[in-house]
Amino acid sequence: MQKVIIDTNVFVSALIQRSYPYLIVRDLFIEERIQLCISDELLAEYYEVLSRPKFSRFPDFFIRAEGLLADIDRRGVKYYPTTKINLIADQDDNKILELASECQADFIVTGNTNDFTFSEYNGTRILTPKVYWEETTIA
Repeated sequence: MQKVIIDTNVFVSALIQRSYPYLIVRDLFIEERIQLCISDELLAEYYEVLSRPKFSRFPDFFIRAEGLLADIDRRGVKYYPTTKINLIADQDDNKILELASECQADFIVTGNTNDFTFSEYNGTRILTPKVYWEETTIA
């Protein structure tokens, strides 16, 4: 089973529109076809971002976010990174690389191409949701 780290922006997109992020969350994570790797720091970010008032303009966003967070809590596999990395200017994104190192993730799926300007880190491929969906044989 692939070990995958899903960046927060992918979950936000999955809750707003039915595109590649939605397919990844519904068809791969919810159906338990991938192992979602999480850490306490990343989980805290999921909760913080998915509860932002600006998302209230999307119908049922918070209800669906609550269900998704429950699934993440229940199905995600938690890791405890011990090595600090300072590679990305946006310090919050370094925690994803720290988690990838700890769990030896196969993929990081992110829509953040501004900060994740490289395609691989220590054997972990970094892909947009579209590229991940189209290139992996799991879909």
